[in-house]
Amino acid sequence: MGDMSNSDFYAKNQRNEGDHAAGYGCSVMELRSLMELRGTEAVVKLQEDYGGVEGLCKRLKTSPTEGLEDVQTDLDKRKEIFGKNLIPPKKPKTFLQLVWEALQDVTLIILEIAALISLGLSFYHPPGESSGELCGAAAAGVEDEGEADAGWIEGAAILLSVVCVVLVTAFNDWSKEKQFRGLQSRIEQEQKFQVVRGSQVIQLPVSDILVGDIAQIKYGDLLPSDGVLIQGNDVKIDESSLTGESDHVKKSADKDPMLLSGTHVMEGSGRMVVTAVGVNSQTGIIFTLLGAGVEEEEKKEKKVKKQDGAAAMEMQPLKSAEGGETDEKEKKKVSAPKKEKSVLQGKLTKLAVQIGKAGLLMSAVTVIILVLFFAIDNFVMKKRPWMPECTPIYIQYFVKFFIIGVTVLVVAVPEGLPLAVTISLAYSVKKMMKDNNLVRHLDACETMGNATAICSDKTGTLTTNRMTAVQCYVGDVHYKEIPDPGGLPPKSLDLLVNSIAINSAYTTKILPPDKEGGLPKQVGNKTECGLLGLVLDLKRDYQPIRNQIPEEKLYKVYTFNSVRKSMSTVIKLPDGSFRMYSKGASEIVLKKCNYILNEMGETRVFRPRDKDEMVKKVIEPMACDGLRTICVGYRDFPGNPEPNWDDENNILNDLTAICVVGIEDPVRPEVPDAIRKCQRAGITVRMVTGDNINTARAIAIKCGIIHPGEDFLCIDGKEFNRRIRNEKGEVEQERIDKVWPKLRVLARSSPTDKHTLVKGIIDSTVLDQRQVVAVTGDGTNDGPALKKADVGFAMGIAGTDVAKEASDIILTDDNFSSIVKAVMWGRNVYDSISKFLQFQLTVNVVAVIVAFTGACITQDSPLKAVQMLWVNLIMDTFASLALATEPPTESLLKRKPYGRNKPLISSTMTKNILGHGVYQLIIIFTLLFAGEQIFDIDNGRNAPLHSPPSEHYTIIFNTFVMMQLFNEINARKIHGERNVFDGIFRNPIFCSIVFGTFAMQIVIIQFGGKPFSCQPLDLEKWMWCVFLGLGELVWGQVIATIPNSRLRFLRRAGQLTQKDDLPEEDVNEDNEEIDHAERELRRGQILWFRGLNRIQTQIDVVNTFKSGTSFQGAGALRRQSSTTSQTQDVTNVSSPSHVSLSNALSSPTSTTAATAPPTTGQC
Repeated sequence: MGDMSNSDFYAKNQRNEGDHAAGYGCSVMELRSLMELRGTEAVVKLQEDYGGVEGLCKRLKTSPTEGLEDVQTDLDKRKEIFGKNLIPPKKPKTFLQLVWEALQDVTLIILEIAALISLGLSFYHPPGESSGELCGAAAAGVEDEGEADAGWIEGAAILLSVVCVVLVTAFNDWSKEKQFRGLQSRIEQEQKFQVVRGSQVIQLPVSDILVGDIAQIKYGDLLPSDGVLIQGNDVKIDESSLTGESDHVKKSADKDPMLLSGTHVMEGSGRMVVTAVGVNSQTGIIFTLLGAGVEEEEKKEKKVKKQDGAAAMEMQPLKSAEGGETDEKEKKKVSAPKKEKSVLQGKLTKLAVQIGKAGLLMSAVTVIILVLFFAIDNFVMKKRPWMPECTPIYIQYFVKFFIIGVTVLVVAVPEGLPLAVTISLAYSVKKMMKDNNLVRHLDACETMGNATAICSDKTGTLTTNRMTAVQCYVGDVHYKEIPDPGGLPPKSLDLLVNSIAINSAYTTKILPPDKEGGLPKQVGNKTECGLLGLVLDLKRDYQPIRNQIPEEKLYKVYTFNSVRKSMSTVIKLPDGSFRMYSKGASEIVLKKCNYILNEMGETRVFRPRDKDEMVKKVIEPMACDGLRTICVGYRDFPGNPEPNWDDENNILNDLTAICVVGIEDPVRPEVPDAIRKCQRAGITVRMVTGDNINTARAIAIKCGIIHPGEDFLCIDGKEFNRRIRNEKGEVEQERIDKVWPKLRVLARSSPTDKHTLVKGIIDSTVLDQRQVVAVTGDGTNDGPALKKADVGFAMGIAGTDVAKEASDIILTDDNFSSIVKAVMWGRNVYDSISKFLQFQLTVNVVAVIVAFTGACITQDSPLKAVQMLWVNLIMDTFASLALATEPPTESLLKRKPYGRNKPLISSTMTKNILGHGVYQLIIIFTLLFAGEQIFDIDNGRNAPLHSPPSEHYTIIFNTFVMMQLFNEINARKIHGERNVFDGIFRNPIFCSIVFGTFAMQIVIIQFGGKPFSCQPLDLEKWMWCVFLGLGELVWGQVIATIPNSRLRFLRRAGQLTQKDDLPEEDVNEDNEEIDHAERELRRGQILWFRGLNRIQTQIDVVNTFKSGTSFQGAGALRRQSSTTSQTQDVTNVSSPSHVSLSNALSSPTSTTAATAPPTTGQC
C-alpha cells in the first residue's frame, strides 16, 4: 500500500466515486468538498445537505456517542471506499544514487583523474626498442618487461582505493537513511489517538483511523485527519500550518465545526466525527500536489538533495511546528542547498582544502624539479642531442615523474577525513540509540559535545512524572498524610470527590497495574491522575459520578491553559441552578476564593488575612517539601437569570475553597549524579518550570542545581520580565546579560519566557565563547524554544507531536541522565576526529617530505606509488575505522567544552604532529643515505628506470609502515596523556585493525615482489624495522614531557583552520591578563559589600521585630524583588533570616551591590 505512488493512490480513490451507493450516504468527493468550507458557510451546508452533524453521522453509519461498531467487514469496507489514513512516502534514494553522490567529492575526482592517466600511460608501449644504446643511460632497463607489465597496478590500486571510499560512504548514507525511515516508522507506530469504537474508548494507531470514527480530541493533539466537531469545550485550534494565520481559531459545533488534519489543538477538548483521511484530507491534498511538484522540479534541476529521512509520512508526525503549505515550500527552498553539514564538517572541509592545496603545490614542484633535473643532466651536462627515436623513452621517463608527482598529491590529500567523520557519526548515532537518544539530525550529536548550558524542564525530565497526593488541607486541618475518610466532614468529602471526578478530562484515568504487585497505571494528565488517586485513597470511586454526568452533559468547560493556570467545569443541577467546580495552582485559585469550608463542612468567610495565614502555614511548607500545591474550589450560580458565561473575570471569582492538595513528583534517583557530571564538565544546568517558586527551588536543591551558600538567582517569570524589559516593555540584550549568568531557576515561566531566555543566552556576547544551548521540552508551546536552541531535546513519552517535530534529538526514556550520555557521545565524536587528524597529518607531512626530497636528490621517490597507496590505505580507511570507533569514557566529562571557535588542531596536537614527524624523517633519511653501510647491502639509490626492487628501499618502506603502526597507538590520546594503552582492549576494532595491518605488511614485504617493489627481508632486518617502529612509543613519552608553554609558536599552527578567528583570540588573551589584576582589587570590594549588606539585613529584621506592627510593610520595602510571586509580602517575613542566603554582587563590576535586592533564598 505504502509503495503506491501518489497518483495511483489518487486514481484509486477517484474510481471509488462510483461506489457512492455502496451503503454510505456520501462519497469521498462530497466529503472533500464539504471539508473545504469554513465557518457559518460550513454550518449552513451541513444543515441543508446532511441535516446537521447527526445527519452526517447517520449517513456515515456511525453513532456520535458509541462510535463505529467494531465489525471487521465494515471496517475493511470503509478502508476500501474512503482510503487509509496514510500518505505514501517519497521513494528513498537507491544505492546507486548514493554512490553517484559520494563520487562528487573533489579529492576523489582528482584521484580518479590521476588514476586514469596512470592506467592509460601504463598500457602505452613506445616503439623503437632498438635505439637503446643511442639514448644512453636513459634507456637502461627498459627491456625489463616484468615491471613494465606491472605498471597498470598503480592506476588500478588508486581506483580500488577510490572504490573503497565511495562504497563505504554510500553504504553509510544508505544505512543512515534506512535508520531514519525505521526511526520515523517507530515514531509513527507510537502515534496513537483516542477513538470511540463499540462505545469503548480505545487508543488506535493513527494509520488505522477510518472515516466515520468518533475521535476524542484534547489540548496538545495534532489532528490526524479531517473531521466535524460534534461536541467541544472551549476548543481553540492553531491552523497556521494550513492558513499561515497565527491567531488561534475558536471552534464550536454551532459556529465553526470544521477541524483539519495537521492542525494543533491549543486549548480545550471535544469529540469529532472523521470525514476524510490520508490523501483525501486537507493536508493529504497539499502533500499530493507537493509530491507531484517536487518530482517535476527534481527532473528540471537534476540535483539530488539529502532529505532527513523523509520517511513514510503518516498523518500525525507530518507537520512541523509551523508546518503546512507555506512551511513545505519554505522547506524546499531551504533544503535545496543544505546538505547536512555540521560545524565540525565545515571545519574539516576547510582543512582538507588547505591540505589539498599544499599537496598540489608540492606535487607540481616535485614534477618540475624532476623534469628539469633530467633534462639538464642529459642534454646540458652530457651534451646528448634529442633524437626522434628516443622520444618514446623520454616520454616514459616524464610519465614516471608525473606519477611520482601524483603520488605525492595522493598522499597529501586526506581523503580519509570525510570517511572518518561519516564513520564516527554513524557509529555514535547507532550507539546513542542504546542510550535512549534518538538522533533526528546528525549534526546535533556533535553540537551536543560543545554544549555550555542546558535549560531543562522539571516535570518528567528531572522528576519521574508520577504524581501522588501526599498531603492535604481539608476542614481547617493540615494532614501530613492522606487522612481516613471517616475523619473528614461528609459534605466536604462529597464536594471534593465530585469536584475532582467531574472537573478533570474524562480521558484521564487510573487503570489497574500491568503486572501483579506493580503500581496502578496512570493515563492522561499526570496532575489529574494524582488527584484521582486521592479520590481512590479516600475509599471512593470517580467512575460512577462520571457515568451519571457524561461529558456531553457538562454545561460549560473552561479548560486549562498557561494563562488561566486553572480549569473549571459548569454543570446544571437538578433544580435548574448551576454549579462550577474549579481547580488550579493554589496561589491563583486561593486569590479568587472568598469562602472556605470549615471543619463541619459549612462555608465561612475567607479573609485576606486568612489567606496570608494559609500561604504561610500550609502552602509554603508544602512547597518547601517540593510538593506541587493544587487548590480545589466550587461556586453556585442561580438558574435565573443565567450568568453570562463568556464574562470569565466575573465567573471565575468569588469561589469557595474545598481543599488544598500537596502532590509529590519525586526526583528521578539518577538525576543528581547526572547534574553533578554536567557541572564538572563545565555545563550549567538551569531549570525552567511552570511550578511555584518554592516548589521549584526545593526540587532544584534536591537535584543539585543549586547549593545553599552559592551566589545564584531563583526568580519567577514576572520578576524575570521586569528585569529584562525596558520601560516600553521591549527585551534588551544588556539587561538579559545581567540576569542569565547567575540564573539557575526560572519558575512560573511561560513558553515565551523560555524562548526569550534561550535566545538571550545564545545571542549574548558577555563571555569570550558564544554559548551553545541545549533545551528540553515536551509541550506544544515549547516548539519555538526547541527550534531556537542549538540542540532541542523532546520527550519521547510525554512529549507532544509538536515538540518532537521541532526537536533534534528525542529522549526515548524522558530522562535527564540520557542528555549527559549525549554530551559524552558528542565530545567523543570531536575527539575521535582529532585523534584521526593527528595521526593522518603526521603521515602526510612525513610522506610528502620524503617523496619530495627523495625525488629531488635521487630522482626517484624512496616510497613507490603503490607503496604510498598502501600507506594511504592504512592511514586513511583503516585508521579512520580504528580511531573513529573509540567508545566514550567518563573522563570526557572532566574537561570544559571546546567552544565553537576552537581550532580543530590544538597546540598539543601540533606538538605531537611535528614531534613525531621529526623522529620519522630523521630515521628515514638516515636509512636512505646511510642504510647501505648500516645493513651492509646494495645501494638502492639512482637505480635506472624499471630496475628490480632493492632490499635497501624495502627496508625504508617497512620501517616507515612500522612507525605509522606504533604512532597509531600514540594517536589514541590527544590531550597529552602518558598512558597511551589505557582502555585499548575496550576497542576490539582498533586491536584487530592494528594486528591485521601488521599481518598484511608481512605478506606485502615477503610476497609482494614487483607490484609492490619489495624484496623479501630476513628476520634480523625485520627486527630492526620493528625496533625503529617501537621507538615511536618511547619518543611519544619524550614529547609529552615538553610543556606547551615552551612552544609559543604552536598556537599559531593550531589556529590554521580558523583564520578568521585569529585576531579575536589574541585580543581575548590580553583581556584575560587584565582581568586577573582587576579581580584581586574587586575581591576586596565584594567582601566589603557583602558584609555591609548582611548588617543592613540584620538591622532591618531587628527593627521589624521591634516595631512588631506592619510585618508586610517592612518586608515589602526591603525587597521589592521578592522571589515569590503572588505571596510577595508574606514570604519575605516568613523567614527573614534566610532571605538573603547570599546577596553577593550580581557581577564583579557592579558597585551598587549594597542596594541590590537579594534574590536568593532557601526554604
